[in-house]
Amino acid sequence: MSAGVANASPSNASAEPGEEQQVTLRGPAQLADSLPYLLGFHPTDSVVLVALHGPRGRFGGRLRVGIPKSPQEWAPVATHLAECLTANSERHGSRPEGVVVFLCQDPGEGQTGRQVMERLRAFAQRLRTACGTLEVPVLEALCISDGRFWSYCCPDRRCCPPEGTGLALPGTSVMAAAAAYAGIQVRGTLREMEARYAPGATTPESVRATVRALDDAGSAVMPRILAETGREEVGRQTLTLARTLVRRLGRTAPPRSSWLDADSADDALVSDEEAAAVLVGLQDRETRDLVAEWMEGPEAAPALRLWRLLCRRCTGPYRTYAAPPLTLAGWVAWSTGDEPEARVALGLALGVDEHYTFAQLLHQACNQGLDPEQLRACLRRERKGRSRRTGASAGSGRAVRPAGSGTEATARGAGRPVPRSPKGARSGTAGAGRREAPHRTRRGTRSGR
Repeated sequence: MSAGVANASPSNASAEPGEEQQVTLRGPAQLADSLPYLLGFHPTDSVVLVALHGPRGRFGGRLRVGIPKSPQEWAPVATHLAECLTANSERHGSRPEGVVVFLCQDPGEGQTGRQVMERLRAFAQRLRTACGTLEVPVLEALCISDGRFWSYCCPDRRCCPPEGTGLALPGTSVMAAAAAYAGIQVRGTLREMEARYAPGATTPESVRATVRALDDAGSAVMPRILAETGREEVGRQTLTLARTLVRRLGRTAPPRSSWLDADSADDALVSDEEAAAVLVGLQDRETRDLVAEWMEGPEAAPALRLWRLLCRRCTGPYRTYAAPPLTLAGWVAWSTGDEPEARVALGLALGVDEHYTFAQLLHQACNQGLDPEQLRACLRRERKGRSRRTGASAGSGRAVRPAGSGTEATARGAGRPVPRSPKGARSGTAGAGRREAPHRTRRGTRSGR
């Protein structure tokens, strides 16, 4: 094997200050078994790059995107990923001395894991060449498929046979023991995490009812959003209803049996009409910025449940309406320390609208390992300032329009933009766009970004 030893720390390990837990991984088998613990979930249909630092190969930055479907996209995606991983590592202190590549994809109907491995071999070679061009060698490249792994770098048939090697049983690897000691749990597969934000397998009648509620809400609310005076009133009504729903969810503990049961219970607590009214109201950027303040303390958990719930109501022609709640979910997850879910939600937001500025900026900042406290502090200041302005206006009898939080400007200042992902890298970091004013919309489109 090329990469004989690597030192890793389980993702989000809760060690004492100055007491970082180290795990030494030897051989491709332990590398393959460590991947879910490095990311916090089992990646599916993904390419993952992990930077290595120092003589013992300490794990550094990690980057994950979806595997492009077309082989014609493999070369530009490989170049982009190599450049991003190297630039982000240098930004955090040192250039990587090596890279480990993982290609994770389950076989389709009638396929085997070995066929998947052979089909992706050219993509693995593109990644090795792209990293080598930057003088950062790929020390190991693994394909994980159908519960087995193959090495593209190791020629030794004794440890890497042509038929592949089975992954360790769950909970029996070196990283699993370290993660259990640190109190870390793997969330499940990426597909399962994404499913929490997707419209469920509902009946045609329920889909029609949801779309009808969104049609009605859009017809009633959107003309008012486009009018200056009506926009303020819609913003207040949206905030009031959203706060009511957050409190309702907060009073009801979700079932602990499974995330599917928990999400179904939440869905039953909010009607289509209520969800539609909030979804349409969130298409206004200033209203979205105000609810972004629910990012910590007792508000955060029920707010995250509400944003997930609203995403699941974005069905049919209203799928694009999911960009604001997906971004808000990613922001709350990142703010509360759940980086795996934050990256998933923000990646989905960019999949819905790659030009959604707030999602672009948060995705950049999260991927660069920045501290969300800068944005939290800004939102706290905005909330306090708005409270003072409201008190002053009450004393003078004048009305004061609620001010937007300026979240996009603050997020933009948190880090420098990185290059936009090429077509095909679904969850890649996109470049920052310009803040826009609301524009007239058609059914299934949003008013602003």
